[in-house]
Amino acid sequence: MLVLLFVLGACIGSFLCCQARRLHLKTSHHKKLGARSVCLDCGMQLRWYDNIPIISWLILRGKCRKCHHKIGVAELLSEVGVALAFLAIGTTIDIMAAGILDWVGFVLLLGFVTVMCFLAIYDGLYGELPLLFLIIGIVWAGVILILNEISIITSVGFTIDLVYKPILAMLILGGLYLVLYLVSKGKWVGDGDWLLGVAIGMVLFEPWLALIELFLANAIACIVMLPFVLKRKNSKIYFGPFLVVALVIVLALSDLLNGIIN
Repeated sequence: MLVLLFVLGACIGSFLCCQARRLHLKTSHHKKLGARSVCLDCGMQLRWYDNIPIISWLILRGKCRKCHHKIGVAELLSEVGVALAFLAIGTTIDIMAAGILDWVGFVLLLGFVTVMCFLAIYDGLYGELPLLFLIIGIVWAGVILILNEISIITSVGFTIDLVYKPILAMLILGGLYLVLYLVSKGKWVGDGDWLLGVAIGMVLFEPWLALIELFLANAIACIVMLPFVLKRKNSKIYFGPFLVVALVIVLALSDLLNGIIN
């Protein structure tokens, strides 16, 4: 199952990166793009063997087969990144003991991670978070939150925790980034980061998981972006990809973290 999830994730990662480029070209240049993948430099239609996730990029060494224009590493990072994300989420379910509700929750979580990965790819490429997909992410997170609360109510009954915990988690992530955006007038964080934080907070549910998410996202951003900031002091840091990477890590380790806290 984990192998299948890795392969599926690589395929979806390739698709998401392609669609992110299509969406950007369509919205920024008003271009009507065909259904088939093409080289954005020479326009050559890619063959099926040039579209094999990870493998084709490595064989072609990140270049177009015809014009040898560099494709860049975004495609490879997207394919590997989403594959690893699916692999990590796959470790959160026990396939031998899972019931119907568990499988529904698992599929919904994979779908949510897919939306988050698209936002991470788009933000990493263009420094923007499309509002439509942010709304889709929030709605999807709301469905996961409701399912999670139904599961808790069914097993232990209603408690006040079901009300204040997700609200606090959303405030920790979404609220903080909203304050930073308003105070800096968009110089420190983008206008979509707080909406992304709201969606992530709903899915994490627990406030202390939101705090770990916040710490991890900023720590990873500092480590990855430090060389670029030192080289170019005016470098902009787009937090979307780091929030999503931290989300996948926290979700994969949630059982372990719950065990430590409890």
